[in-house]
Amino acid sequence: MAKCGVIGDRDSVLLFKAVGLDVFFETDADRANMLIRRLAKQGYAVLYLTESLYPLCGEAITEFRAQAYPAIIPIPDASGSKNIGMDALKENVEKAVGVDILFNN
Repeated sequence: MAKCGVIGDRDSVLLFKAVGLDVFFETDADRANMLIRRLAKQGYAVLYLTESLYPLCGEAITEFRAQAYPAIIPIPDASGSKNIGMDALKENVEKAVGVDILFNN
């Protein structure tokens, strides 16, 4: 079974431990980028990052974007959603399809 990890502040990610995911408490951008690289080398297939940490990890996210693993997915943190995940989904769909088919108002 593939390994999944969650990275973010303690309040936001601790609950994921209860469902069996590996949890890593990190809020510093440089340490989070290093952690992402280390977890990728350890064979993690999916890494969830809190939305407050996700924009700070652009360096590592860009590095792994062209690879199949790890998939790096933003999730809301304890303060609520900032729509970063939805914006990333919209961007990827537009890139793949050529038009906005999800939120075409």
